[in-house]
Amino acid sequence: VIKCLRDYIDDQGFVEVETPILTKSTPEGARDYLVPYRLKPGLFYALPQSPQIYKQLLMLARLDRYYQVARCFRDEDGRADRQPEFTQFDMEMSFIEPEDIQGVVEGAYQHLFHEVMNMDIQLPLPRMTWRDAMARYGSDKPDTRFGMEINDVSDTVRGCGFAVFENALADGQIVCAITAKGAGKLSRKELDALGEFVKTYHVKGLAWAVPGEDGSLRSSFAKAMQGDSMQRLLTQMDCQPGDAMFLIADKKLVALTALGQLRLRLGKELGLIDRSQYNLLWITEFPLVSWDEEDQRFVAEHHPFTAVMDEDVTLMETDPGSVRAKSYDLVMNGIEMGSGSIRIHQSELQAKMFQLIGFSQEEAQEKFGFLLEAFQYGTPPHGGFAFGIDRLVMILSGADSLRDVLAFPKIQNGTCLM
Repeated sequence: VIKCLRDYIDDQGFVEVETPILTKSTPEGARDYLVPYRLKPGLFYALPQSPQIYKQLLMLARLDRYYQVARCFRDEDGRADRQPEFTQFDMEMSFIEPEDIQGVVEGAYQHLFHEVMNMDIQLPLPRMTWRDAMARYGSDKPDTRFGMEINDVSDTVRGCGFAVFENALADGQIVCAITAKGAGKLSRKELDALGEFVKTYHVKGLAWAVPGEDGSLRSSFAKAMQGDSMQRLLTQMDCQPGDAMFLIADKKLVALTALGQLRLRLGKELGLIDRSQYNLLWITEFPLVSWDEEDQRFVAEHHPFTAVMDEDVTLMETDPGSVRAKSYDLVMNGIEMGSGSIRIHQSELQAKMFQLIGFSQEEAQEKFGFLLEAFQYGTPPHGGFAFGIDRLVMILSGADSLRDVLAFPKIQNGTCLM
């Protein structure tokens, strides 16, 4: 896989540059691994979460196209598609827009699939905004190999009489639903288990309805519905006899995320996913920042060097939560395969971004003074992308976990059996 990517990227005129492993700690979304510095007790190097700072400095140093096979380290909770150390194929280009770097990435994937899998993929790849992905699939990395898309049914159930829905809507929340075709065979015990499952995603509960072939209706909430509101709901959701409809009422992103996870679980349990498919698509226009309830401040959704959509710059001061970033993820079969963005290249905008995520001028200077100073000498517009090599091998080999494709993986709690 790496050889295929190297061959293709070399042909596109990129220069391979190695960047340091012992580096400076920078905020990039996860906790750092630290290495004590023997000669100066109390000081530490950090292992890089990605070569982000170095990529940008190379662009400032007038390199036009850079790449490297980079080892990255992140202290995160274990998952099937995560390891504490992993390999990225990192690249950066100057004087570009998102479409330019996406074109290079798509070409690399087309070459890779042809050489490794003997398959042809059609370009350009589909694109979907983050907002659409969340609204339709409840995920920023949607698995599009099956349907069961989410519907906002808030208007349909407004005034229905069911207190759970009415109270949620009165609080400015939403009611959303999915229809699982063929799920009418689920027992009450199995339906209750699904209710417990969604609660792990911070929602209060799950409403469900199962129409019978004889015109009957099994439901957790139908008795509380007034007038024809239940029938209108079943009609909107195309819930036929033999199907099951599931609804969640809560804060918008919380409800969508929980229902998205239920969709994935049902897709697997009902055998709706075609494992021979490789569905690739771009997710674009991510939020620039998100609100951290614990720290009571905004944090960078991607990293603090991500450029802002031009038309949203003025919103940074008035409505930060609605600001969109020039960032993009490549998703395959419900897994993030790589991530990238256009970077901020103006000192003023970078300073405004640091201020937005709670850095004082002194803190920004202490952590990133070298970068802010470099910006003073004229910075080209630039952007990059990082291919997740381990995840790519995992999907192409049909494995379910990164541990299945690594020679010496860490186990679930991050420890090493060696």
